[in-house]
Amino acid sequence: MKTFALALGAGGARGLAHIAVFEALDELGVKPVAISGSSIGAVMGAAYAAGMSPRALRRHVIAMVQDRATLIRRLLGARAAGFAWSSLLRVPFGHNPVLLDADKFCAAFLPEAVPEDFSALAIPLLVIASDLYGQAEVVFSEGPLRPAIAASMAIPGLVQPVEHEGRVLVDGAAVDPLPFTQLAGRADVVVAVDCSAGPREKAAVPEAWDSVFATITLMGNTIVAEKLQRVRPDLLIRPNVAIFGLLDFLQAIAIIRAGEAIKDEIKRDLAALLKD
Repeated sequence: MKTFALALGAGGARGLAHIAVFEALDELGVKPVAISGSSIGAVMGAAYAAGMSPRALRRHVIAMVQDRATLIRRLLGARAAGFAWSSLLRVPFGHNPVLLDADKFCAAFLPEAVPEDFSALAIPLLVIASDLYGQAEVVFSEGPLRPAIAASMAIPGLVQPVEHEGRVLVDGAAVDPLPFTQLAGRADVVVAVDCSAGPREKAAVPEAWDSVFATITLMGNTIVAEKLQRVRPDLLIRPNVAIFGLLDFLQAIAIIRAGEAIKDEIKRDLAALLKD
């Protein structure tokens, strides 16, 4: 059977649909030989690359969002210095969101199965971040894992940029929201999971922070569309998660179910590609 590599895209809460993709792979009885991830894709990819089962990852995510008291306590502990806790009371995560410290956020929310170093992962992982002042893509594949994840998920306006080895790093989606080209030559087949939302129906003018996050989504979609005009993965998976917002983590169950709707399609298409 041919080998495959898996690229996991950005998309905020919509990226929880990656869990259903992992379940489809397990049901098919296959594992990727390499994974790349950007933003939420890096978070999900790290858990899967660590050997965490999709079922365990699903349980971890749902337990996090269903226990509101613990969720609020962990978010409070993950705040960057100098930000008021009153803004945390607006749901989901606030119209004027709390600025979070990425390192603290990772410590509070990453599953315990995620190791401290890339070398301890069961599957090789590439984590994508953006060098804010160097204006370049940064790809992590070795060394400390959690700082790389923290940098990759540092969404502007929500998560404080990460200082690492003399660079200021932000969300990997700023440069590569769907990092499948990083996997070229690493496997026979490249699979990419795009959890960014498609165009929504026209609605009222959004409030300030909704506008910011909608614009971030628009920029990510534009980058991916341009990239796909030049090169495409062997299999492009797009869960129908457009109705969910960037911060709809409290809708975790519904988001994962949206991914479940295409599990049979994933298994059929991937099985055909992996045949010798």
